Amino acid sequence: MMGDRTDTSMIGNWWWTIDRYLLAVVGIITAIGMVLIMASSPAMAERLNLNPFYYVHKQAAFLSIGAFLIFIFSVMPITALRRVALIGFLGSIFLLILVHFYGYDVKGAKRWIRIFGTPMQPSEFVKPFFAVAIAWVLARKSMVENFPGFKIATAIYALVVVLIVFQPDFGMTVAISLVWAAQMFLAGLPMLWIGVIIVLGVIGFVGGYLAFPHVADRVNMFLNSSSGDNYQSKKALEAFMDGGFLGRGPGEGVLKNTIPDSHTDFIFAVAGEELGLIVCLAIIVLFCFIVVRGFSRIFRESNLFVVYAAAGLLVEFGMQAIINMGVALSLLPNTGMTLPFISYGGSSTLAISISMGMILAFTRRRYGTIMPARKKMDE
Repeated sequence: MMGDRTDTSMIGNWWWTIDRYLLAVVGIITAIGMVLIMASSPAMAERLNLNPFYYVHKQAAFLSIGAFLIFIFSVMPITALRRVALIGFLGSIFLLILVHFYGYDVKGAKRWIRIFGTPMQPSEFVKPFFAVAIAWVLARKSMVENFPGFKIATAIYALVVVLIVFQPDFGMTVAISLVWAAQMFLAGLPMLWIGVIIVLGVIGFVGGYLAFPHVADRVNMFLNSSSGDNYQSKKALEAFMDGGFLGRGPGEGVLKNTIPDSHTDFIFAVAGEELGLIVCLAIIVLFCFIVVRGFSRIFRESNLFVVYAAAGLLVEFGMQAIINMGVALSLLPNTGMTLPFISYGGSSTLAISISMGMILAFTRRRYGTIMPARKKMDE
């Protein structure tokens, strides 16, 4: 009886304290994603001699598990959530180490490992747990005198980056770095050190360009489309132009017949071709709503751990969407990053579901946690 405000059961309490607007928008994005998967994936399945709806069925299964994960994580109290996230972070680090010994190559990068026969990309699961681990360390700094929070957070970041860089996965490294930098900034890292981080970031980008040929190739193709095989990016732009304002109609696009990543990295281009500019703008607005709504909820929070963790997760979610859409629009070099809840993918879908479950948990209404100044103003 979730309609009764007097319901004190776990589910009833969850329903009346959760941000239902955030939950509804996630549901809308997921529905759009399924429409786009149904439109884009049959061509890929047929090229591989699979059932035309092979990827549709698999994505539906991933999203069903993801919905369960969203509920499980969003219903957890903060203390339990922190403990589970820290255990998850340690487990993800262990899997990242295993990848270097037992992983297998996909498109020249060793990012995947089989767990009981099921392919898994551990770096996807590191992202949400990393944000919570860093938040816990930085929150401890404010509670325990002389606790070296910044140093420990930097050491954790360095460990994760080293493990991911050697896969190599430059896009994931950038995403992790942005989350860490945002949380360090919120925790009050002096502006001098923020400047140092920016300089080191530029040095790291240049180092990645010089050290990894595939990074150099992607950057060169982005800067000069005639310098290499830029076929997918060109086709994506053509798809947006062909779609116009209203699109060609669901299932009527031709992009999915020409590039292999139309159901993953370039699914936003499928949306542009088949659903048009208006729907693409609506998708962008929905992603912006989640990020802005999430930050507006945590601005009232007095628990620093909750603030740092939710901020890190929201930055991760928003930047992943920006990077994927930027790649599809040829505004950024190709990174292989998925569009949350829309692109096909098991590890990415489950990992982003964990992130969203924790965002919903951190933004739940918890009485007695409003900042005194804001509380007084509300009165």
